[in-house]
Amino acid sequence: MISNRELFLKNTAQTSSSPRLFEIVKAEGIYLYGANGERYMDLVSGFNVSNIGHRHPKVLMAIQQQLEKYLHVTVYGEFVQAPQVQFATELLATLPSSFGAVYLTNSGTEAVEGSMKIAKKYTGRRQIIAAEKAYHGSTQGALSLIGNPAYQEAYAPLLPEIEFIKFNNISSLDSITNQTAAVIVEAIQGEAGVRVPSTEFMQALRIKCDETGAILIFDEIQTGFGRTGKLFAFEHFGIVPDVLMLAKGIGGGMPLGAFVARKEIMDVIKDNPMLGHITTFGGHPVSCAAALASLQVIQNENLLDTVETKAALFRKELNHPKIKEIRGMGLMMCLQLETFEQVYQVSSFCAEHAVMIDWYLHCETALRIAPPLTISETEIRHACEIIRQGIEKHA
Repeated sequence: MISNRELFLKNTAQTSSSPRLFEIVKAEGIYLYGANGERYMDLVSGFNVSNIGHRHPKVLMAIQQQLEKYLHVTVYGEFVQAPQVQFATELLATLPSSFGAVYLTNSGTEAVEGSMKIAKKYTGRRQIIAAEKAYHGSTQGALSLIGNPAYQEAYAPLLPEIEFIKFNNISSLDSITNQTAAVIVEAIQGEAGVRVPSTEFMQALRIKCDETGAILIFDEIQTGFGRTGKLFAFEHFGIVPDVLMLAKGIGGGMPLGAFVARKEIMDVIKDNPMLGHITTFGGHPVSCAAALASLQVIQNENLLDTVETKAALFRKELNHPKIKEIRGMGLMMCLQLETFEQVYQVSSFCAEHAVMIDWYLHCETALRIAPPLTISETEIRHACEIIRQGIEKHA
């Protein structure tokens, strides 16, 4: 009989020449289970998706209840569907009152595409500014915003009138002018290796956008829903963006994205042309039911209250001379090593010892640490012991 691994290599599209090829048959809490009974501690959270752990009982219950009612019924935005309405209402209740409308998508990159469209139409401008080493997704539009030419060249030409500033560099903000439709930045740069900006930079960016009339769009696809110790990372900087992009952690493990904006900005998609931005499966009712349950778990189980304590424990346990730097905020952090070879060897060692970690698209010399917020202190200590052993042996 042909194994699933062989069928994977034969029949499914490959995104790299060396996939990791772990076959996962079950996930529960912070653990992944392999085909031969292996149990792995997941310190990546499905790349910042499983913030409340895998298959949380409250999420499963919400999914099961929605399965009894309906699945897809029509394209997004035409019928009143309770899961969409209830989730959007609860989401807006967590945000500053300037936000007035939620557009639900399938993914983060679709949230990026929609945000670019409303910014251009609202302002009547065409230029969009992003940041060097940014990551915003892989569709043609989102790829145009990636601040790494190596990932763009094979797919050129991309969108015109895209400019780049240096992240966390106040002097580069002079590139923002009254010709700029929007500035799109990550609240914390993820794939660049968890680069946390200064409050001064973020506040200067907000002021510059106000002065020029540019729409400030925050990408919180990785940072949203508690990853940094607050529900949204922009709360750390004392500013509010005009548009907020979300995905990954919001769906409780189900596919869902969103962009949230001031009502007058979002309203531009209603006409001229009508249905100027539509999606068939965006805001799928099952995903929205899961998202509402996930948000309620974060709130009702007070998961944000323990993030800083757990992050501090990681930093204490991973104090090692071969780790050049630990960067991050909350439970979004990275361990800076010297070379990709070290990162690969340490990651492989950890996997062999039942701890899953990874690295970054634009920073291959750093290890990714982003466990579910539900991880216990005992589990943190055990994971860090394995990571230290790997670093001692291979770094």
